[in-house]
Amino acid sequence: MDTFFDQLPVVLNSLNIGFLQTLELFFVTLLGAIPLGLLISMGTRSNFAPLRAVLKIFIWIIRGTPLMIQLLIIYYFPGLVLGNAIWGGNELGRFLASSVAFIINYACYFSEIFRGGIEGIPVGQEEAGLVLGLSRRQIFFKIKLLQMIKRILPPMSNEILTLVKDTSLARIIALQEVIWAGQAFMKGSQGISGAIWPLFFAGFYYLIFNGLLTLLLGHAEKKLGYFR
Repeated sequence: MDTFFDQLPVVLNSLNIGFLQTLELFFVTLLGAIPLGLLISMGTRSNFAPLRAVLKIFIWIIRGTPLMIQLLIIYYFPGLVLGNAIWGGNELGRFLASSVAFIINYACYFSEIFRGGIEGIPVGQEEAGLVLGLSRRQIFFKIKLLQMIKRILPPMSNEILTLVKDTSLARIIALQEVIWAGQAFMKGSQGISGAIWPLFFAGFYYLIFNGLLTLLLGHAEKKLGYFR
């Protein structure tokens, strides 16, 4: 029977592969959700009432339902209901479906944070910009944007740290992220079964990554301290 030290390289190799998948899902979600969230927040402040209403209902639905259900619907709905399994059954398809679900979910949360940050800036600044002849676009990018970033960074940091842990939900559609890799050794994988200790190692991956993100985001908050 293999000892712990015989099993360790096998487990770490599997966890490393799973963690790379976790990192990819994390960064793809941020790259998609931040700009989409900003667009949605601007849409909810639009002068076009029907657009505002549709976006607010959409945000309410996404924020009011579990991400796990959204993952299952996005992955299975095209194949089971529409008869068109657009994601396929391979790992790439599961990753793409997970990315779409996470981007939509987090974009809605980010949009509310963006909206709060924009509305928290005194109206007088926009009025002063208009008096100086600036367009609303120029006012947003030259006056409001950095102030908004300063205001939204703490709640955004919290959502980003939550995202790291939420990536584990992707295992519900069998995406082989780090928790999936650790749990596989309980059921039987690569000659190892009934082992729970790989899950503790998987937990360390999250702790280390979240710790690095916390330091990085804390440093960013200090850099923006001149807006106080």
